[in-house]
Formats: sequence, structure tokens, C-alpha cells
Amino acid sequence: MALDVIRGFALCGILVANVRPIATTVGLLPPDGAPPTTADLWLGLLVDHRFFPIFSLLFGMGFWLLYESAGSRVVLVRRLLALLALGLAHRLLWDGDILTIYAAAGLVVLLPSTWLPRRVVAVLSAVALGLALFLGGGILVVPGLFLLGSALVRYGVADRLDSSAWVPAIVGGVALVPAVVLGLLQTSDVQLFTAAGLATAVVYVCLFLVLLRSPLRGFLYALFAPLGRMALTDYLTATLLVLALRPLVGGTAESWSTGTVLGIAAAILAVQWVWSTLWLRRFRQGPVEYVWRLATYPKRTRRGEDQV
Repeated sequence: MALDVIRGFALCGILVANVRPIATTVGLLPPDGAPPTTADLWLGLLVDHRFFPIFSLLFGMGFWLLYESAGSRVVLVRRLLALLALGLAHRLLWDGDILTIYAAAGLVVLLPSTWLPRRVVAVLSAVALGLALFLGGGILVVPGLFLLGSALVRYGVADRLDSSAWVPAIVGGVALVPAVVLGLLQTSDVQLFTAAGLATAVVYVCLFLVLLRSPLRGFLYALFAPLGRMALTDYLTATLLVLALRPLVGGTAESWSTGTVLGIAAAILAVQWVWSTLWLRRFRQGPVEYVWRLATYPKRTRRGEDQV
């Protein structure tokens, strides 16, 4: 499924962006005011703020798919409260957890949107995204992306993701121009960072939709779908693995080179791909996904496949 592949790809980028933040409280800035290296600039251009928008959009899509399947807002509330509990537990390890933000935004924005017509949801998504960018962007774009994802499903876009390569090719080509221009300008104006990230995220998604209509489809599915189907499990365990590797790598995370960050991310993703592939050969979903489903449907015991 295209959504599994895109989600798995986004998980890879999120891990690359999160390695240093997980391992340190300082963040991504070089220590002692040192200027960023060329590799750091490329990381900022291709990775930072480029992948969480994809995850946020997919979350909004998955939310409406769940509502269509369950037909009950009580199920949605249980789903979001369970996610909030997972996020709060994750914050004990890393205060940069995004699950609590997703859960809160879901309760405040997504849940009420189920009472609104799809046209209103689409308009609100555009307004929320515009307002977020005006206020500085960052995590403020999450509610707007949630609403946009929900609107895309309600308008039937999700059902047509695999139907054509021409539409994503055109959309991606159009988005490539602002992605490149804003990406180059973001180094001198941090307020453009989120806008550049959104444009680049559109390019990434469209590129994968095109590639999934090519002979590479089987390879991409084998590579990214296992990670995408176990995205919640892998997102949470990535924190444990980064923290476990930190003393082995040595030094301070702020001083880690981009090569070190990429090496850590690659090692973790390799391990996660192996265990995700092996796990899914026997089970239909990951262990944390299964627990999340049990909290969503406490009276059901059968296993099923969730949309994250």
C-alpha cells in the first residue's frame, strides 16, 4: 500500500533528524557557535522539518479512515487518549516526543472536525496552515496538516493515490520550485524553514507516488513498507536505541558529525527493518500497534491492521 511505503520513508527521515536531539538537550546547533558544515547545510536542506509534515498528513488521513471504519467518536477518543499515554511515557526518555502533541491536536482539532462538512474542513486546513506559517511555523503546522489529511480522504484522494503517475509528477514538479528557492533562503531567514519543509515534503511524497508506478514498486515496498506498518513501534524503540548507542559512540552529541548521525540512523534502521520484516511475517501489525488497538477496541480480541 502506498501509504505504508510513504510512512516508512518518512520514518527514516524523522530518525535522521532526531538522532542529535534525542542524544542531547542542546539540539542541532554546532557547539560553541561554530558555523555549520556543508554536510549540516545539506541536512537542513533535505531532512530537517521535511518529514514530520508527511507524518502529520498521514495521521490526519488515518484518523478519518478509522472513523469511517469504526463509525464511532468514542473509538476515536479512546484512540487519542491511548496515544497520549504512550507519548507521556515516551517523554520520560525524551522530551521531544511528538505523540503527545498529536494526541492533543487530535482531540482539539480532528475530533471536532468529524462534525463538519468536508468543504469546511478543507478551508480550515488552508487557514490553519497559513496562520501557522505566519506565526513562525514549526510544530504549529500540525493541526492544519491533520485537517488537510482528513480532507484528502473525504474527497477520495487517498483511494486514487495509485491510479496515476501524471498528477503527482505535475504537483511534485510545481512544488520543486518553491522547495529549492525557500530551501536556499532558509539559511538567512529561519521563518522560511517550515515553508521550505512543507514544499519539500510535497516533492518527496509525489516522487514516491511516481516511483510506485514504476518497476521499482516491489523494491520500494520491500524496503519501506515493513517500517511503515510498524512506524509507532519503530519510532518509540528508536529513542531507546539512540540512547543505548550514545555512550558507545562517545563524545557529546552536539559534536557528532553528520556522517556519525547518518551512521547511527542507518544502523538503527537496519535493525528495525530486520525485526519489522520478521515480525510481520507472523503478525499483521507491530507490538505497540497491537497494544494501541487493544486500547482503542478494549472489547475486541482479534488482530487487525491499523492506519497510523
